[in-house]
Amino acid sequence: MTDSASVRRVSSGAPWEEKFGYSRAVELPGGLVLVSGCTSVVGGEIAAGGPYDQTVTAFNVAFEALRELGLGREDVVRTRMYVMHARDTDEVGRAHKELFDAVRPAATMVVVSGFVDPGLVVEVEVEAYRAGAR
Repeated sequence: MTDSASVRRVSSGAPWEEKFGYSRAVELPGGLVLVSGCTSVVGGEIAAGGPYDQTVTAFNVAFEALRELGLGREDVVRTRMYVMHARDTDEVGRAHKELFDAVRPAATMVVVSGFVDPGLVVEVEVEAYRAGAR
């Protein structure tokens, strides 16, 4: 069990965070940062574009949570991509490569049967590590 006083939490203000009781990101003692599933919903609307664009937008939501904790994409050690249609994996993978090619985190991509909004085609999760944290 962790000391809740040493756990840092970030909220993005998304309505689902309050409704379902979760944080956008949580930093644990030791420097591990877990970012909840992020989609291309910005300001309550799904950002325009197809799988590639939704992926970039979703990762940018995650990057904003990391920035709140003083971290960046170079600190990402693991990504997960949940994709609605197998036909979209190349576009989602292309976006991932462009964002993380220099970082090379461990990555997983899974095809799923649906999301909370039928207009979404991808959701991403990110884990980062703060080097030198205690």
